[in-house]
Amino acid sequence: MKLRHKIILLAVVPLLLAFAGIAMAVFYQATFLAKQQRSTIEQAYIASKEAELKHYVTLGTAAIAHLYNSKQQGPATQEEAKKILAALDFGDDGYFYIYDMDGKNLMHPRRPDLVGQDLWNMTDPQGSLTIQNLLNKAKAGGGAIRYMWEKPSMHKVMPKLGYVVHLEKWGWMMGTGIYLDDVDTALNKIDVQVAKNIQSTMSWIAGIAIISALLIALSGLALNITESRLAEAKLKVLAQSVVSSQEDERARLSRDLHDGLSQLLVSVKLQIESGQVKLHQASAGPEAAKLSFARATDQLNEALSEVRRISHNLRPALLDDLGLVAAFEHLSDEFEHDSGLPVSFHASGDFHALDEIGNTVLFRVAQEALTNIHKHAQQVSHVNVHLLSDAENINLIISDDGRGFDIKGVANHPHRGIGLSNMRERLAAINGSLQLQSDTGGTTVTACIPNGDNQ
Repeated sequence: MKLRHKIILLAVVPLLLAFAGIAMAVFYQATFLAKQQRSTIEQAYIASKEAELKHYVTLGTAAIAHLYNSKQQGPATQEEAKKILAALDFGDDGYFYIYDMDGKNLMHPRRPDLVGQDLWNMTDPQGSLTIQNLLNKAKAGGGAIRYMWEKPSMHKVMPKLGYVVHLEKWGWMMGTGIYLDDVDTALNKIDVQVAKNIQSTMSWIAGIAIISALLIALSGLALNITESRLAEAKLKVLAQSVVSSQEDERARLSRDLHDGLSQLLVSVKLQIESGQVKLHQASAGPEAAKLSFARATDQLNEALSEVRRISHNLRPALLDDLGLVAAFEHLSDEFEHDSGLPVSFHASGDFHALDEIGNTVLFRVAQEALTNIHKHAQQVSHVNVHLLSDAENINLIISDDGRGFDIKGVANHPHRGIGLSNMRERLAAINGSLQLQSDTGGTTVTACIPNGDNQ
């Protein structure tokens, strides 16, 4: 996976995880609040139904109060009370019922088949003793109680909220009730609406997360396009720099061959021809010919030295034969001989981990730095070359005691600083770096590359 893809992934994944956490928290809180809301509404609904039933029972007891409190008591009085309560109903499923305290049904307007039956041991589908629970509630002072009973309009057993009282004088339990299926229906509607709201909220969160991820991806794509264009531009500049460096190197080789080696070879040719002529001239004698051949030999030696110098500049054989330290010692001695400036070379550490490319880069950087000192430095009396190796980096430090130069001015000048740019580019290719320090006390060039064990 490419680095830019990893960066986009590292931006998108935490965002999606954050949205997932938010969604989980919202879902948990919404579900918890929905349960609380349902419980509150249910309690309020049941409380209102209990109050309503209490009013119904109060109305029923008031309707038979003149009979219950009459001095003339008897079966006829109780029968009249039953008729009054049977006539008091509120809807198809709202009615009063009467039981004696032994569980016998005395009046049931919707279920006349139960009248006269002993329902003491009657149980609901859940196994609860329905009549006994109602009687116990009445004996305890009356009040609301939940139980299961058949709903007349549907002929199905439904949950019911009843309210019973104890009429001690007659030994009755009188009660009425409201079926709770309507309450459950209303609460289920609330649950459905809450579920829809939660689902809508989750959809909004998911939509925002997707849009955010797409925006990040598009931003990353735009950044990649921009970086690609910048990289292409830098690559073009680098390619032009490489071509320019190649042309400069070819021009330098051409000058070296034409101005140095070519002239030496021509001179050698002339000396040899002169010696041949003198050998055939009796008046010149062998000594004159010998002198011409000796000069030719000296010039051939100079030509060989020039060839070695050009070859050394192209690819120092010492790097391959004796290693980096020996190559730097030779480079320092050569610079001291050519420039007349004293050079102090010091090396410490192990350089065996440095590969061939690293050796060449450091050597070229040193060549460029020493060339800049020789061409541009002013009032230099001494040059120091330090090659240091530690566990992490290999450092090349080249310093002089000249007057220094304006680093920013050289860097911004269109026709100067090419050597410094070449050094930076060489080092950047192997993950290295170049640092410059220059003031009136001198200039220091520091090249740093990672040690071979850490690359």
